[in-house]
Amino acid sequence: MRVPMALQGVSVVELAGLAPGPFCGMVLADFGAQVVRVDRPGTRGDLSRMARGKRSLAVDLKQPRGAAVLRSLCARADVVLESFRPGVMEKLQLSPEILQRENPKLIYARLSGFGQSGRFSRVAGHDINYLALSGVLSRIGRSGEAPYAPLNLLADFGGGGLMCALGILMALFERTRSGKGQVVDANMVEGTAYLGSFLWKTQQTGLWGQPRGQNMLDGGAPFYATYRTADGGFMAVGALEPQFYELLLRGLGLKSDELPSQMSITDWPEMKKKFADIFAKKTKAEWCQIFDGTDACVTPVLTFEEVTHCGHHKDRGSFIIDSEQGVSPRPAPQLSNTPALPSSKRDPFVGEHTEEILKEFGFSQEEISQLKSDKIIESNKPRANL
Repeated sequence: MRVPMALQGVSVVELAGLAPGPFCGMVLADFGAQVVRVDRPGTRGDLSRMARGKRSLAVDLKQPRGAAVLRSLCARADVVLESFRPGVMEKLQLSPEILQRENPKLIYARLSGFGQSGRFSRVAGHDINYLALSGVLSRIGRSGEAPYAPLNLLADFGGGGLMCALGILMALFERTRSGKGQVVDANMVEGTAYLGSFLWKTQQTGLWGQPRGQNMLDGGAPFYATYRTADGGFMAVGALEPQFYELLLRGLGLKSDELPSQMSITDWPEMKKKFADIFAKKTKAEWCQIFDGTDACVTPVLTFEEVTHCGHHKDRGSFIIDSEQGVSPRPAPQLSNTPALPSSKRDPFVGEHTEEILKEFGFSQEEISQLKSDKIIESNKPRANL
């Protein structure tokens, strides 16, 4: 018997956008929400490949009748998710005021780079810009080098998509009390800054007293860094506590009474060189044999090819394979009673479910045919392989 998922029965209308918005929608779909992705006719769909579990409706929102179609969907939906620049939805006559007038219970989620107001609100940007403006980027980088962004994960997906999903869930929960929807103003600058609260709250503790890249947690400490192995792999070391550091030294064949104090910052550069020389003498597999099962906090840096073969991940089923043999992480966190059961089907084609969705939302076949004839909507059903 299939167990109902946590968000079963929640209807989401997601306006197609770039990576953060689709990721937010995918999280909701993975946990059971019914997500309709609204695509622009003639486009290639979700280039970020975050369409798992969604259906596609292709409609031209720039035409008044296309915007009217979306209003009809939102009148019956629980959530609408849009990631356009501020002002675009207002121009399309799809503002929160209009949609929530027709459906007071609607959660209107707005995911943007800089927020719905402020002098940068309508300016273009990407993850690295949002990360920079949040203050967090200034803390990331090696000593003596320029700051660098850790891929486009922090702002786009952490401060953006995931924070937006959290906002939607909180709004849905609050609605159980008030019966009313609300606007979720999620943006990547503030979301990333909030994600970095630890950095702000620990400013006066001495944890960040040295220049960038010379502190304990930003690459300065020899016991919190990565090291190249003899075969070109890498090991990650996170032996912060004294008892774990002692086990690290033991595994490296070193004695603490012959070395400087762990917290002697002036000796860190020399200790990093010493550790690097030792790690370079054995392969990644050999170091795994030495440190596996210990509390030295030393782990291999797994590649995407290696991660699915890791015994721990196999024990937990941490990665899943879809119908096209693509590998991806299983949705997290795990819920004991209503776990996520992500779809294993291929991503939808643009407009694949247009007619099906419109019928569900009360459109007649005659209305659908007329909208199709007038190029307001697009329907692209997959062709059967004969």
